[in-house]
Amino acid sequence: MTPSKTPESSAAAPLLDLQALVVAVRRRRRLWCSMALLGLLVGAAIAVLLPPPPSAVAKVLVAHQADQPNDPGTLIRTDVALLGTTRIADKALQTLKSPEKPEDFIRDYRGTGLTNNLLQIDVTGASDAEAVARAEALADAFVADHVSRMQQAAAAEAKALLDQRDRIQDDLAQVNKAIGDRSPGSDPKASASIESLFARRAELTSRITDFDQRAADARTGTPKLVAGTQIVDGPRAVAHSLPKAAGTDAAIGLVLGLVLGLAVAAIGAVVADRPVLRREIAANLGASVIAELRHAALGSGRLWRRRRTPAARERLTANLARTVRDSLEPVSLLELGCARSASVIALDLAEALAPDGPVVIIDGLPGLPLAHLRQKPGGPAVVTGGRAAAVSREEYRFGVGSVAPGAAWTDLPYLGTQTVLVVRAGHADAAWLHTVARQLADLRIPVIGVVLIDPDPRDRTDGTLWDGLHTALRGHNERLARQNATDRRRTERPPMLASRVPDNDQEAR
Repeated sequence: MTPSKTPESSAAAPLLDLQALVVAVRRRRRLWCSMALLGLLVGAAIAVLLPPPPSAVAKVLVAHQADQPNDPGTLIRTDVALLGTTRIADKALQTLKSPEKPEDFIRDYRGTGLTNNLLQIDVTGASDAEAVARAEALADAFVADHVSRMQQAAAAEAKALLDQRDRIQDDLAQVNKAIGDRSPGSDPKASASIESLFARRAELTSRITDFDQRAADARTGTPKLVAGTQIVDGPRAVAHSLPKAAGTDAAIGLVLGLVLGLAVAAIGAVVADRPVLRREIAANLGASVIAELRHAALGSGRLWRRRRTPAARERLTANLARTVRDSLEPVSLLELGCARSASVIALDLAEALAPDGPVVIIDGLPGLPLAHLRQKPGGPAVVTGGRAAAVSREEYRFGVGSVAPGAAWTDLPYLGTQTVLVVRAGHADAAWLHTVARQLADLRIPVIGVVLIDPDPRDRTDGTLWDGLHTALRGHNERLARQNATDRRRTERPPMLASRVPDNDQEAR
């Protein structure tokens, strides 16, 4: 008989399960919330402990000779670059009569092109007055340098035009001399030559007039550019608000910390590969999830949380009690990452079985003796694994142990030949869950079900496996053989156990 496969087992596993990743990141909310809070505190502390130095700002309107409406901003970027030169810094320091080096002064200010013709100068200083003085000196130095460069450019252009005019005038003088040397005659060839000289003289005269006009225009346009370059917003100190700065830096720190925390949580979840969904845990352990409990349901947490989940705890206790009553083979509770929760479940189970007869709990938990957790007068007897053979068959017995790393696998059959795993979600990685399933299969200990502790409250995945390929017994035939052997043993039950009528009202998840 070949067992049928579930859609989950037949479907290809995705390279990255986004649902599991989101759940894992949400479960690590303490990490990224702590990092976000740390970023908030660091940002506020930086604003308080490292306040910005006193600064001043000035705005300069810069007129360019080659201004165009479609200029992409190359001219104002050139002005910003010129503002950061040692020539401008040296002129400003000379105005301030400061012995500071221009190379050092450049690091205390910066220019920003607001528009194609508006330049903003930001300067820092030891005080507001010093910052304002520095801004004024820089603005004056830049304006003077810009005006000087425009005047020099206009003068050079006018000189070039006048030099060209002088060369043309020399040519015109030679033409006039040639015309004066010609005597009037009736020779047709001489008349044509004289006419060409007159035409040449007229052309040279026109060119001379044009160069005079262009030189005059070059000299005339300079005053307009000089008048257009000016300080439009005088230097003033920039007011700094400590609450505003602290709030801004804290918000930036909060966002950066949150992003960093989420990234660390996501990377850690992918690297750790710790299943948190019912579907993943059931598939890795090869058993169905029969119940889910929070830590609050097991006695820890706030009062309002404890009142929300008593029903799940009661259903689990009743289900386990029916299993122990109906089975001749001893049952064990094996924990993985939740020893205290397994102990509480064991004590609840013993309390539920107490009205039917004596109950003995075999304690195999390392480092947490069950007898010291919670004992009531007339409670169940707690023995260690060495005394398990002395327990009478007429007493209800079940064991409590651990399958955490370092557990003694050879001791597990003495706790019970069938088990219920109590696993904390997100505690163990997938490799260790596979190891637990493999070791239990090698010991021929079938897994009745899995009790999931601290599950994700928004988990809606199916944790029930209906085929026999993923069970801890590694095969459908072995499971059937053990079931037949169990049925045969049930026909030989002692009279006290046979007199009980099993409760068929079992809950299936």
